[in-house]
Amino acid sequence: MNVILFDDDRENLYPLSLTRPISDFRIGISTIKEKWEFYYNDVSVKTDDYLSGKFPIKTKKDNLWINASVLPNKDLVTEINSLRKGELLKKGKMVIAIHNHIFSTSKLDDIKSHSIFNKITDLCDIFSLNGEEIQNDFDRMITNKSNQFSKKQIEETNIKIGNKPIFIEKGAKVNHSILNATDGPIYIGKDAEIMEGSMVRGPFAMCNNSVLKMGSKIYGPTTLGPFCKVGGEVNNSVFFGYSSKAHDGFLGNSVIGEWCNLGADTNNSNLKNNYEEVKVWNYKTEKFKNTGLQFCGLIMADHSKCGINTMFNTGTVVGVSSNIFGSGFPRNFIPSFSWGGNSGFTTYKINKVFEVAEIVMKRRNIEFTDDDKSILENVFELTSKYRNY
Repeated sequence: MNVILFDDDRENLYPLSLTRPISDFRIGISTIKEKWEFYYNDVSVKTDDYLSGKFPIKTKKDNLWINASVLPNKDLVTEINSLRKGELLKKGKMVIAIHNHIFSTSKLDDIKSHSIFNKITDLCDIFSLNGEEIQNDFDRMITNKSNQFSKKQIEETNIKIGNKPIFIEKGAKVNHSILNATDGPIYIGKDAEIMEGSMVRGPFAMCNNSVLKMGSKIYGPTTLGPFCKVGGEVNNSVFFGYSSKAHDGFLGNSVIGEWCNLGADTNNSNLKNNYEEVKVWNYKTEKFKNTGLQFCGLIMADHSKCGINTMFNTGTVVGVSSNIFGSGFPRNFIPSFSWGGNSGFTTYKINKVFEVAEIVMKRRNIEFTDDDKSILENVFELTSKYRNY
């Protein structure tokens, strides 16, 4: 079956969805697209036109369209597979899947879903659901008979606590560290490294080629995507990949996109002094929205950076390609392509953004392509109305 993951309510998930389809969000160990690829061989995405060059759609005569914000499990997949052509699966008013040659909900027979599943409805769901999704991804990886993962034994220099499983792929290096799997599993990907003196509490996922610096303190549920460098103290946070928080400082209940860098001793607040529920900026409503959460930290979109000793207030949302520096707390909504800090912002010029992105990506042997430039140019225009400094 040819599966196409379609974006639903993209604006509600800005700024993280400004530079990627929702299916490219990482939660648990893998991205949403990778989760669906466990069940289906052919998976592509339907997203905004300006993203389609980098994330192309592949259609056939018979297609299964699946809501990209829905996270799969066996029961849900069974329901989706039972759809006949011309039927759509719904949960309340939400469309989960459509079996049709074109993307359309008209003149189709509604089928009610009885499955229980996770869905990314708001940005904070990424860290709130991360522990459950680490466990789900872990179970899929371990039980998949065709998987190619090679387990490596835990070195004797380490201290293991708890009875939940720890899976270390070959090529990974873990020495003189404490791995506590009491509350959830720990997954260490290929060629990743946990340096000596680190303390890790599961659920925890560390993807390929990532590094935990010496003496790191990691509280689960936390995920480090591929090629991340992380140090200091981190609690219940998700790094999509290729981002760094390499030094001391606290990050909690947060989501960091790709190609971000947090300067030394960057700290974020994840709890208000009055213990009230946290509000965060919502692009769809263009106002601050109550998360219903007491703990909520920093949401930072792709290519954004902050200087040393930066302090982020509770529930701060940073857009794409912003550069934050200076003393004091910057505002808790920082538009894309902003340059400055507490003393004020100016627009980060797009040609300078390109120069930095090319240098940063080249360090990971990844080309900054014309598609990448086009996406950033479109995001620059889409977000221009917010840059009223």
